[in-house]
Amino acid sequence: MNVAIVTVGDELLAGRTVNTNASWLCERLHERGARVERVVTVPDRVGDIAETVDAYNERYDGVVVTGGLGPTHDDVTMDAIAAAFDSDLELHEEALEWLTTEGGYTREGLTEGTAHLPRGARALHNEVGVAPGAVLESVYVLPGVPGEMRAMFETVAEEFAGERRYYEEVLADEPESALLERLDELQAHFDVSVGSYPGEGVRISIESTDAETTAEAAAWLRSRVDGPDAESPSTRD
Repeated sequence: MNVAIVTVGDELLAGRTVNTNASWLCERLHERGARVERVVTVPDRVGDIAETVDAYNERYDGVVVTGGLGPTHDDVTMDAIAAAFDSDLELHEEALEWLTTEGGYTREGLTEGTAHLPRGARALHNEVGVAPGAVLESVYVLPGVPGEMRAMFETVAEEFAGERRYYEEVLADEPESALLERLDELQAHFDVSVGSYPGEGVRISIESTDAETTAEAAAWLRSRVDGPDAESPSTRD
């Protein structure tokens, strides 16, 4: 399953807020076997959001959109999702009922527009906040507040799946350029994906869809590089 992530917010583009939602979603989706192929940040503009969501809905199996939910003036994501699907916002009775029965709000206490979703949307209830999310086709619209986003994503996590991948890490105390020949040899011997990331040393990631192959490839490389003797973290659950 190929997935795109769209994060919405002028504050992200201005650097005033760190985009932790994107990194958390990438990790969580990866754990489920879904392959994230795009991460993009767009401003709080209906046209930009709608254009991006429309294009990605055609191209990917799933699109996760975060940010810009709510009834205030700069919360325009639901308007944009409605535009992307050539739809209108309307009062979602199920969302409203949940807010008044499970959420503990009164109709009078809710800001006008809180329970308005694009016509035909499936409501996603916000168990740690107010503004509901929505699902239309393969587009999942979640809040931007990290705690709210994470809790809501977990309610639909089972809808994202793919072939499980296994990961190991090898640490090398050598220049990256000195490792190139051994990394080529590694991929000639094993059907794995390899990435190298220099820092104080070089962190080499090894990944495949087979746990045994991943472990064997990591052991093969560890025996051929200068690095810590300790085993690095093994397969992610």
